[in-house]
Amino acid sequence: MRAASLMKNSNTLSKRLRSVSYILIADDDLDDQELIRDALVENELSEDKLRFVADGEELLDALSEVKILPSMILLDLNMPRMGGREVLSHIKLNDRLKHIPVIMFTTSDSEVEIRQCYTLGSNAYMTKPAHYSDLVEAMRVLTQYWLGQARIVMD
Repeated sequence: MRAASLMKNSNTLSKRLRSVSYILIADDDLDDQELIRDALVENELSEDKLRFVADGEELLDALSEVKILPSMILLDLNMPRMGGREVLSHIKLNDRLKHIPVIMFTTSDSEVEIRQCYTLGSNAYMTKPAHYSDLVEAMRVLTQYWLGQARIVMD
């Protein structure tokens, strides 16, 4: 009975992952981009559902130019030109964008920065794991919750 339930949940998640528009990932470190891509692909997300930008200005430009918005944004905190906090503030103040879940995904585990991000409207704050296997697990949990369980209400 339990195996059948797990199989049904897995099939449901696979269907939900296929219906994702895309995940927009802002990270200035190319190695981190590659690791995040690999970890998400290992969790059944198709590579064509992933889009990467290198800084906050590029992220805001990408959001202003698209007709189809991302299902979720992974946002690094410290990036050149425009950092994560400033981008987060712009997103959450924009009526067209504020419904998009923004998950801060960064190396910092500073309580001050965590509080600031939640105050600015971050939906979640995750510290980047040191080991690849932990990154794969973090991406599994992230996609299962935000893309499989959570319901987003747009204004």
